[in-house]
Amino acid sequence: MKTIAIITARGGSKRIPKKNIKEFCGKPMIAYSIEETLKSEVFDEVMVSTDSEEIAEVATKYGANVPFFRSEKTSSDFATTDDVLLEVLGEYEKRGMKFDSMACIYPTAPFVTAEKLRKAYYILQNHEDTNMVMPAVAFSYPPQRGYVMKNQQFEMMWKENLNKRSQDLETIYHDCGQFYFYHVSKFMELSGEISKGIYPIIVDELEVQDIDNETDWKLAEMKYQLMNKNS
Repeated sequence: MKTIAIITARGGSKRIPKKNIKEFCGKPMIAYSIEETLKSEVFDEVMVSTDSEEIAEVATKYGANVPFFRSEKTSSDFATTDDVLLEVLGEYEKRGMKFDSMACIYPTAPFVTAEKLRKAYYILQNHEDTNMVMPAVAFSYPPQRGYVMKNQQFEMMWKENLNKRSQDLETIYHDCGQFYFYHVSKFMELSGEISKGIYPIIVDELEVQDIDNETDWKLAEMKYQLMNKNS
C-alpha cells in the first residue's frame, strides 16, 4: 500500500500576509505540518502543492518534496482543495507513480501530530466502510440553542429547544480543518464529494483553532504552547 501526504500551501494570503511561512512559535507555520507528517512514518511521499517559490524553498528545507508547481487553474481563488488533490494525483500518475491512500494536510495546522496521522491511517486500513478519516471537535456551545437576526432582533432558530437542558441536546461536532485521510480509489470515484463513511478522531478544544486573522494567530500560539506544556 503506497501512501502520499499532500500539503496544500497556496501563496498570496490576504488576511495574514505570507501566512503559510510566517513564524509561529519559533519556526515557519508550514514546518509543523511537514515535520509531524514525516515523523508519522506512514507516507511513501510527502509533498507540498504550491504556486510560490518562497513556500517551496521553505518546504524543501524542512524535508518535503516539491516536484512541480500548481497550474494557474488550481492557483486561483476559485479552485477547491479537491481540484488541487486531483491535479497532484494526475501529475504523479504521469510520472508513473500511483498511490492507494492519501492525506490532505493543511499548512496552517500546528496541532497536527504524528500520532493523529498514524491513528487515522490505522482506521482507514482497518474499516472497510471508511471513505474518509478526519479530526473533529464538539461545538463548545449547543448549536441547537442558536439565534438568527430578523428585523434587527434575535429569534431562536429552533424554538422547540427553548426549554430543553443543554445536557439533553445531542452533541454536534465540526471539522477541525487539519487533515483528511482517504482511499484514493474512493476519493476518485466520488470526485471528492464525501458525505458518508466518515470516521472521526475526536480531539480536545485546546488542539483546535481556525487561523484567519491576527487574533486567531495569537490564540493558536497560546493553545500550542499550552498543549506542549501539558504533553
